[in-house]
Amino acid sequence: MEKQWFDDVLRARKSVKVYDPNVKISHEEMDEMLGKAALAPSSINMQPWRVVVVDSEEGKEKVRPAMQFNTRQNDTSAAMVVIFGDLRNYEYGEQIYQGNVDKGYMPQETKDDLLSKFLPFYKGLSLPQMTSIVNIDCSLFAMQFMLVAKAHGYDTNPIGGFDRENIASILGLDPERYVPVMVVAVGKADQAAHHKYRLDVDAFRRYF
Repeated sequence: MEKQWFDDVLRARKSVKVYDPNVKISHEEMDEMLGKAALAPSSINMQPWRVVVVDSEEGKEKVRPAMQFNTRQNDTSAAMVVIFGDLRNYEYGEQIYQGNVDKGYMPQETKDDLLSKFLPFYKGLSLPQMTSIVNIDCSLFAMQFMLVAKAHGYDTNPIGGFDRENIASILGLDPERYVPVMVVAVGKADQAAHHKYRLDVDAFRRYF
């Protein structure tokens, strides 16, 4: 039964471009969906995703020029979820790993040993290396958010075409620290999404 339910969610998720503008998502439900999305895996569990939910009229008007060819989604969706990667995510390392200890997930000695290795390594990464890590981790978060949203009865559209150079500043974030990864429009479809052809597994899979 659970497998069938998950298959239904997977197959029902489509990229929707036009939403019912009358549909709103409460902050309580949005936080619930974001919390479920945050169960996504990340490199050494540093959880580098940082999210700005743009759901007010003022906010949408402010980000509209940065959405480029995706203004329909901005204008009609319940929210535009802007996902950034935190290049200094390791600053949360102590809190995250101490949380593991407090909840009984690992002993104090393991936490101390892991952080003594992980933190110097992460702090020593180059900008391209850390950018690559947060892009991968935040993309996993974004995909999980879209599936969670579908399970809650909402539709989504992942957007990569936006003003990456200025979006952090527009939203009041430090562009030197926060790397824009993706925008996800979320709401309820006003126009049904088109079905799209998918390659057969044989076209992209090779066993070795």
